[in-house]
Amino acid sequence: MAEDRVILVGKPGCHLCDDARAVVAAVCADTGAGWVEVSILDDPELADRYAEQIPVVLVDGVVHDFWRVDARRLREALAPQ
Repeated sequence: MAEDRVILVGKPGCHLCDDARAVVAAVCADTGAGWVEVSILDDPELADRYAEQIPVVLVDGVVHDFWRVDARRLREALAPQ
């Protein structure tokens, strides 16, 4: 199982989160990167930090994109160094 390099922070019922999920899932499937989705509704700290920016995508623990996820940029960020 691949290590989860990508974290998608969102919440249920968020249409931008649905769009981001589709991009993240496709890019991670193509690159073999692991990913996980977490909800701001389940984590008050995440809610405080990201409530106005969801969806937020973190790569290796660093904010990569918010609101809209660019597949090309995400693919580049996940490419081997």
